[in-house]
Amino acid sequence: MVLLGVGLIGMQYSCEIQENFEYVQGPDNSKLSVDALTFISENESLSLLKEAIIKAGMESYYNGSKEYTFIAPNNQAFTAYLKDNGYASINDIPLPILKNMLKYHIVNGTVNFNDPALSASNKPIAYNTENGQTMFLSHSSTYVGIINEGTNSQWQIRTSNLVPTNGVMHVTNFITYYSAPTGDANAVNPNLLLDTIFPKHDSYINGGIDSDKNLGTTNLLKIKNVSGNGDYDRKAVMIFDFNDFKKEGVVTDLRMQLSVSFTHAKGVDLNLFETPNASWTEASIKFNNMVFPKSPRIASIKTSKVSFFNFDITDYYKNVNPEGLKSFMLDGQPGSDETDEIASKEHATLLPPMIIATLASGDSELTLENITDFKIENGGVYVLSKDNLEVSGASAGDIIYTIEEAPVFGWLIKGAEVLKKGSKFSQLDLDLKNLLFIHDGEQNGTQTIKLTARDRAGAILENLELKITVE
Repeated sequence: MVLLGVGLIGMQYSCEIQENFEYVQGPDNSKLSVDALTFISENESLSLLKEAIIKAGMESYYNGSKEYTFIAPNNQAFTAYLKDNGYASINDIPLPILKNMLKYHIVNGTVNFNDPALSASNKPIAYNTENGQTMFLSHSSTYVGIINEGTNSQWQIRTSNLVPTNGVMHVTNFITYYSAPTGDANAVNPNLLLDTIFPKHDSYINGGIDSDKNLGTTNLLKIKNVSGNGDYDRKAVMIFDFNDFKKEGVVTDLRMQLSVSFTHAKGVDLNLFETPNASWTEASIKFNNMVFPKSPRIASIKTSKVSFFNFDITDYYKNVNPEGLKSFMLDGQPGSDETDEIASKEHATLLPPMIIATLASGDSELTLENITDFKIENGGVYVLSKDNLEVSGASAGDIIYTIEEAPVFGWLIKGAEVLKKGSKFSQLDLDLKNLLFIHDGEQNGTQTIKLTARDRAGAILENLELKITVE
């Protein structure tokens, strides 16, 4: 085919902390006899949350008499958030962003999964949070608490039903955020085609005492990045031939799909690299003769309990325009010690690794329906919607905006991500009010967000300008 690119806690109180996701129903034995802030302050695994609360000046929420449901991100959650957003410490997070983030984790009212009204149903229930957005809370059939089930992003609660004197607390491994329901993510667009290729060779390689052992006939590809390397240091390797693509069209999306046999799902990075040598075979490849990647990762995901790991390699394709044989390596987050196992092409029941291309004809057309500037108070928060920007010509989820120039006197926020030049969001994000602008509380005046809109079929609108005025 011709592929064309488009331009936890150590408890000190008489309650039991769950060491896994399983929720055990029974009498409420998690009463803490202290307020939320005292509990947080006396548990080392919540030390970054305490630091964030103090910096934001929000102690009164956590030690006051008003009852809330506190979603408490632990140190693992904050460490991942800092890394993902390029902050060295809690102190580096801009204060307006930090306050908005913490307020989303404070739910008005008390939500305890022992409550008969909640435990009788596992359907998501919407609750208001202190930042004005919605949080959906529910539980699985095994009573694992779930945040924002049925939306574009959802998370499991790590430890549930802790009861301080001023509400209820649930601990998570993640910074959570509002991500409104997006409908059927599997709906097929009749104007798009799919083309799929499979690996020519795949294997995993094992360091340490097995570094000279070939594992090419195994039905699993194992990954584990251990601290200090060693006998269980494992990488998965695959070779694909991009000339196996046969269908004609414009590539609008390219993803690598891997069937998950097992994962610890610690929420850590699983990284995909291209390696320099694509001449190895699965009958001969070993840790000792593998040519390791010399360039940065081309894609990354956070591990979670899913059936498939999907890596978005669209940008890699557009930048490299790969042809012929290409070799890839999967490696875990350095020192994470997480085990991940995916099906190889030899697996009898799980789908093999595959790269799936989404193609379009390239003859669609986009129309700018509305662009309306907005005003915001100094230090305020503004929720963007289609009243500010609306483009038609494709489904809302298929219209993607790229930020060409971002404002410097505030931040565009989508979920937990601070959008910058080159970042993307969709028309659906606007339609469902998933996009916030937070002013830095310092500069007044007018600035412009410059955008380019594209759809998955190759249409483009350039030089879109949305002005923000701070009064």
